[in-house]
Amino acid sequence: MLNDELLQVIQTYLEEKSLKKIKDILSKWPVADVAELLQNIDEKNMIIIFRLLPKDKAIDVFAELDKESQEKLLKMMSDQRIKEIISELPPDDRTELFEDLPGQLQQRLLNMLSSDDRREVLKLLGYPKNSVGRLMTPDYVAVRSHWTVKEAIEHIRQRGRDAETIDIIYVVNDDWRLLDDVPIRRFILADAEQKVEMLMDYHVISISAYADQEEAVKIMQQYDLTVLPVVDEDGILIGIVTIDDILDVLEEEVTEDFQKGSAIIPFEESYIKASPFFLYRKRAGWLLLLLVADFLSSNVIAHFEDALRMVIALAFFIPVLIDSGGNTASQSATLVIRAIATGELNIRRWFDVVKKELITGLLLGITLGVALFLRSFFWKGGPEIGLVVGISMVAIVVWANLLGSLLPIILTKLKLDPAVISAPLLTTLCDATGLIIYFHIAKLLLKI
Repeated sequence: MLNDELLQVIQTYLEEKSLKKIKDILSKWPVADVAELLQNIDEKNMIIIFRLLPKDKAIDVFAELDKESQEKLLKMMSDQRIKEIISELPPDDRTELFEDLPGQLQQRLLNMLSSDDRREVLKLLGYPKNSVGRLMTPDYVAVRSHWTVKEAIEHIRQRGRDAETIDIIYVVNDDWRLLDDVPIRRFILADAEQKVEMLMDYHVISISAYADQEEAVKIMQQYDLTVLPVVDEDGILIGIVTIDDILDVLEEEVTEDFQKGSAIIPFEESYIKASPFFLYRKRAGWLLLLLVADFLSSNVIAHFEDALRMVIALAFFIPVLIDSGGNTASQSATLVIRAIATGELNIRRWFDVVKKELITGLLLGITLGVALFLRSFFWKGGPEIGLVVGISMVAIVVWANLLGSLLPIILTKLKLDPAVISAPLLTTLCDATGLIIYFHIAKLLLKI
């Protein structure tokens, strides 16, 4: 693994122009470690190191790099070197590269591709952004059901060299309609003269090219797949999605959900490479919105100013009550959002969620309410204030628990991402509504 010591060794060899030593070191390194080195070194030395890599390894390393590093290398490489690299990239990696490039550079690279490769890239780019069509690769192996196993294995030997994977072999009819997926081990263990159709069970899981990438993640997780066939509206096999692409999507989705959950506009750029101004733009909008929402809490306190003046002890418990409400809402929202994301929960079961969270919120509220009552009884306010804050705690926690669990379901129903129900937003909502509940209970019980 790359560390500061190894990086210093490489830097020393670069200063000494000991390129052969660097080449020997890099030849023993895994592709991922070479990619990490290139991403942590200055541009001048990046291109020097990349040129020292043999062609096959350079292609694999380039595919591992982040988008910013790929773009830097493309601007520094000769047209011939670029052509060698991008023409050998797997189709899905090549499409992902073209998708994020500036238009001028994208056009330059398209002109370097062969007519077949250019047609393939443009076809994949024609699918909607974040669709399975952008993720798939057309490099797979398919056989016919009427072939013998011997004929199928010979076909696999011929076509398998350029395939993304041959763990699964697809069976199609003469119109390329997907019939089945058969593990390679069945071909290896079967009799040579046996028909391919004898190996089939006609149970195949597939996905539309226009489906969202998140749907592919859910299907592969649910059925423990390492590769997923992609079909068009007529069931014609047009590509496959492999587990390495799905893991990349999963990482992106989790990162995006974390960012949304913290009230940050999602971004793909590396945090280390992001400028302060870039981070400011991603965070300032939400913070301003939350600031305006916080004015509601101030207005509520101002509205009940007379009650506070009459019973000053009520003010001591405001932070405890509203923080407890915010924390409770964040907990329930996290659980529900995660259940929706994994497919465990759907909006048709909303009433089950209400029943579950109502009971859970009541139990949590009573527990916290009793604790707060005892605290108030022995610290500030005595039994009357203790009763007010205890009952308020129960009501606020029950309300916050329902709010945190139902808002993600409502957003899902409206076809919006439930992850936008961030912890700061929930806390702000619970602050304002919790204060209203608290002061109304206080006015009712204390008759003020």
